[in-house]
Amino acid sequence: MADERRTDVRRKYASLGVGELTAAVVFGFIGVNLATRAPGDALSLWSGLLPLLVILVQVGVYWLLARGWAGRGSMPTGIAGVYRLFRIIDPVLLAAGLAGVMMWSTGGFGLVPAVTAWLFGVVEYVNYFVVRLSYPILHWSTLIGRWSTPRLVRDLRTRAETASKSS
Repeated sequence: MADERRTDVRRKYASLGVGELTAAVVFGFIGVNLATRAPGDALSLWSGLLPLLVILVQVGVYWLLARGWAGRGSMPTGIAGVYRLFRIIDPVLLAAGLAGVMMWSTGGFGLVPAVTAWLFGVVEYVNYFVVRLSYPILHWSTLIGRWSTPRLVRDLRTRAETASKSS
């Protein structure tokens, strides 16, 4: 990869990483604000919000780490192992979050943000571990039908292929 192209990719990955981490902070502040307004629904709200925050932090860190191997090689083995584990743990966390939303909801004000946060967590998980859903807004309707493999999954596959060739 040419140095200029690598620099562009690294800049894009930095932007994506900082963006996801910023989103986690913003959603965290919103959660604190909402939980203080509806203390009876705080457990329900945090049950829906916590999986989203965990996934946003995971993928924010992924993008920042990916700057290190962009254009140079594949994801390091240890990092790949951690993200393979996240791929298994995150659906469990989402299921537990939904159970918490349902169990602790009073049906009041906090239910809508709790369910919305949980659904957004599901969308983020799908976007990073199943099929790419995020595209530039002007091209979204034409690109979404491609069912592209997310970059994180491609990095995991490349690491697995590299490991199998070397053994």
